Amino acid sequence: MVQEYHVPGRAGTGTATGRTAAADFSYTYWLHPTAPEHSMSNNATSAAPLLDYVTSCALPTPWAQFTLHAFVEHSTGKEHLAMALGDIGNGEPVLARVHSECLTGDVLFSQRCDCGAQLEGALKRIAAEGRGVLLYLRQEGRGIGLVNKIRAYRLQEAGADTVEANLQLGFHADARNYELCLPMLEQFGIRQVKLMTNNPRKIDALARLGIEVTERVPLLVNRNAFNTGYLDTKQAKLGHMMSTPSAAIAEDGEL
Repeated sequence: MVQEYHVPGRAGTGTATGRTAAADFSYTYWLHPTAPEHSMSNNATSAAPLLDYVTSCALPTPWAQFTLHAFVEHSTGKEHLAMALGDIGNGEPVLARVHSECLTGDVLFSQRCDCGAQLEGALKRIAAEGRGVLLYLRQEGRGIGLVNKIRAYRLQEAGADTVEANLQLGFHADARNYELCLPMLEQFGIRQVKLMTNNPRKIDALARLGIEVTERVPLLVNRNAFNTGYLDTKQAKLGHMMSTPSAAIAEDGEL
């Protein structure tokens, strides 16, 4: 039995030096049709909770000491994470990032995407604000898994773009599921977020879950010779908002 979890107080806020570091295309993302009724919550009134909170620990990073929270998804056994900083349960809008796992970008420093730089940039921004949360969802490759993402990369090397490659493998352009965000955010008492994203469908997904996005914070980082085509495709076919006033543009994970 997982122990009852209460929203923690303020986490450590010490900082340190960081390392350098709308479309006409048919798009599908998975969201249960009863999301507004909060059927996906993991609270006591939910008949079929999606995941359980398990445990937490301190996580010092180059930018701040976060609290790392672990959750386990019932249907898949996948372990999802939340990195929290400061008093995020006080009812005020929380700076937030919903980040899908990208092992090649987040861990192996791949320049084929902007994922690793977005992860770093979001954590830096939360540290600078002294308060926020990052949800780390284990849905590699826009939901198709690591091996299939590598297969998709191979198809891209043969001329397909990132969307075409997923479709050629028999997947949706984007198979990610954002239902888990609701019970994870509810665990901390979060109902309003300032969301760091370029993806309007992610904003819509949270809204359908009953989470109010009070502000969109652009997260434009690390455009380079290897990922320009990928970023352009996300804008043209997936509707990502890749333009913003110059003052808000971030480079190399800096925000």
